Amino acid sequence: MKAAALIGGIALLAFLWLGPLPELAAHSFSAHMTLHMGVVAVAAPLIAIGIGPRRLPAMFAPIPLSLVELIVVWAWHAPALHMSARHGPGVMVVEQSMFFAAGLLVWISSLHRIGTGIVALLLTSMHMTLLGALLALTPRSLYAHATSLPDQHLGGAIMLLIGGVSYLFGGLWLTLRLLREQNA
Repeated sequence: MKAAALIGGIALLAFLWLGPLPELAAHSFSAHMTLHMGVVAVAAPLIAIGIGPRRLPAMFAPIPLSLVELIVVWAWHAPALHMSARHGPGVMVVEQSMFFAAGLLVWISSLHRIGTGIVALLLTSMHMTLLGALLALTPRSLYAHATSLPDQHLGGAIMLLIGGVSYLFGGLWLTLRLLREQNA
């Protein structure tokens, strides 16, 4: 299972970064959000599962890392940074690298420290859901450079569903693991 998760995560990451999404993301908010969610909420957890839990220094504990991911995600959704990432290939590489690094570290540390990992994944689920809902439900475009309000709404729904659900399921999966370990 670990090998399949690792191979699947790397293959997905390669498809996301080398496939059509980066080019589409320059003109489509929903494509940009699909790329982002695929990296942090699908590829990163698969790769983390494939790598397995690793001991990280105390400063890489799950809850502080979830706060780092919150800052990374929300900062890159500020209009100026978001526009730079959508229209500057070099900036997009930095953005995507930061998303991947933050997501991978949260997932790896959460797998290693299950108790606080549950809290970290649930906190991340909440902020992903909140940002997704903000993007999906706002009555006006938050980005002057966005293609359309419906595209922004779709991008927000993608974030809300994929981001919120992935981290929520991750937290619930770790909860089940913890309960099984305590009952064993």
